[in-house]
Amino acid sequence: MATNSYTPQELMVAVASREIHDGDLVFVGMRLPILAYAVALETRAPNARGLFEVGLMRDRPADAFLGTMGDPPNVAGALWATRMSNAMALMAQGHVDLGFIGGAEVDRFGNLNTSYIGDPAQPSVKLPGSGGGADIAILSRRWVTLMNHEKRRLVDRVSFITSPGHGDGSRGWRERNGLRGGGPVAIITTLCVFRFPEDGGEAYLDTVHPGCSVEEVREQTGWVVKVSGEVGETPPPTAAELAAIRRRQ
Repeated sequence: MATNSYTPQELMVAVASREIHDGDLVFVGMRLPILAYAVALETRAPNARGLFEVGLMRDRPADAFLGTMGDPPNVAGALWATRMSNAMALMAQGHVDLGFIGGAEVDRFGNLNTSYIGDPAQPSVKLPGSGGGADIAILSRRWVTLMNHEKRRLVDRVSFITSPGHGDGSRGWRERNGLRGGGPVAIITTLCVFRFPEDGGEAYLDTVHPGCSVEEVREQTGWVVKVSGEVGETPPPTAAELAAIRRRQ
């Protein structure tokens, strides 16, 4: 059962949680992905495990709010509390099924920028850099981007590729460049969901969120938007999904 009262961010969390399959090892990250992991555990993926860059693995959400992934509530009850290098090694070995990555810019081929905006010699904006983003993009079997939908953020080509998606969009680009993981499968925004063809390439518009339109998505996107054969409406959050989200806000 769906409900009509929810925020764009709550819808993003619900949609992101649906990307988690039962039994997945998920590289969680911070903020909205933490909520998405908790929702998935409670609704459709009770056997998913969450991996955190600091070296933690969990099979249930933390019992209290997390300001950072290393906060005590995330350590308490963890399946595994180890070094960061061991957590990253699992990804290097191909064991991470799904990762979540955010960024300042994403382009139509799924490349993410968290490095700088503008001329590299004198950038107009300096950004925090990769963190574990490039590792997730290169090594996880699939990954998803969560982002507020703004034309300045969804650009035709990013200023700098910090975390590679499907590169220049040509078939086999990731394989030719030695990237072991499968690449991005979706971009979830506050307006819509973009998806990618199975063999990579350019994002296409899959669904628009309730109350949004294809025209609005086109106006707020910095590339010429491709659409799937029939653009659907994103299913709104269910009552169970909203309850799981709001218990942790």
